[in-house]
This record gives sequence, C-alpha cells and structure tokens, in this order.
Amino acid sequence: MVNRVEKITSVLDKNKAEAIEVFDLRDRDYFVDYAIIASSLGQKHTTALLDHLKRELKPEEHFNNIDESGDWVVIDLGDILIHIMTPEYRVKYDMESFLTELSKASE
Repeated sequence: MVNRVEKITSVLDKNKAEAIEVFDLRDRDYFVDYAIIASSLGQKHTTALLDHLKRELKPEEHFNNIDESGDWVVIDLGDILIHIMTPEYRVKYDMESFLTELSKASE
C-alpha cells in the first residue's frame, strides 16, 4: 500500500504538482485508507496531471471512478482517493482541515 502511495506522489511531483499531502486514514471511520491532495497550476494542468496518472499507474491500478471539473479532479482507486485541485479550489474547499482532523481523531 505504501509503495502505491509513493508511486502516486512521485508521478504527481515529477509532473509539477504542488503542495502534495498524504493523509493516512487507516483505522479511521472513513471509506478509504489514504487520501492524497495536490495542487495544480491551473485547469489545463489539472487535466494533464490526471492523464499522467492514468498513463503511469495503469495497468497496476484500477480507476474505479473519475469525477472531473476543470478545477478539481477526484480519482477513486478503491482504497486511495486522489484530489487534484487548482489553488483557488484548494483554498475554497479546505479539504486539509477535514482530513487532518479525521486522521488525528481518537489517536
């Protein structure tokens, strides 16, 4: 599992995603084990990062669902959820606060 997370973050990093954060949600009351958040440089970059992940993670990873708007892409790998957002959306929706609280709950 950790190797999968490292591979995902590596693909994001080498393709210029910014502020990549990984949240370990195992043993928490959440529907995935890991959530990964990354910022893109803009809408086109968001789509490009999704394309890089598709190319570099398949066939090892199965993409259950992809929800795309220009500013925010959510990729569901079953036990890992990846959020790629423009900086504006990342600030607006502040997923980090929610996931940080969730990852620290009942430690």
